[in-house]
Amino acid sequence: MAQSTFDDDDLFGEAADEMRTDVEAHLHAAKATLPEADAVWETGADNVLGALNGLRSALDTGDAVEELRQAKKQYVLGERAGAFEDDEELAAEIEDLQELVETLEETHEQVGDLTSVVPRIKSDLEDAHADGVDPDADDAEEAEA
Repeated sequence: MAQSTFDDDDLFGEAADEMRTDVEAHLHAAKATLPEADAVWETGADNVLGALNGLRSALDTGDAVEELRQAKKQYVLGERAGAFEDDEELAAEIEDLQELVETLEETHEQVGDLTSVVPRIKSDLEDAHADGVDPDADDAEEAEA
């Protein structure tokens, strides 16, 4: 049977290792819930609205926000305790992931706005053309001139 040690330095070292493992696990989980690159790039939609709806769905970050939050909490605690030897590397990874998640969330919101505006624009254009506006009329007049 191994001898248990209750030395403060040993316990602190163990706790620091566990904390780093927790931070890395949360970062990994956050990245795993992010959308795949192809999901935000490719579409099988037949029209703009379908493409926008698909993009909006693809930009959903899932549980990445909560996982990132947990990673950051563990990191802050460990950093303040001086538990990490290379905290700059973890800080950079957290910052990069935070920027990506924020960009995805902002873009998700912008695409959501577009999905409500595009059908209204289409309807307004249909109404304008139904009221006698013929977009091809200008082209015909120019061709005659």
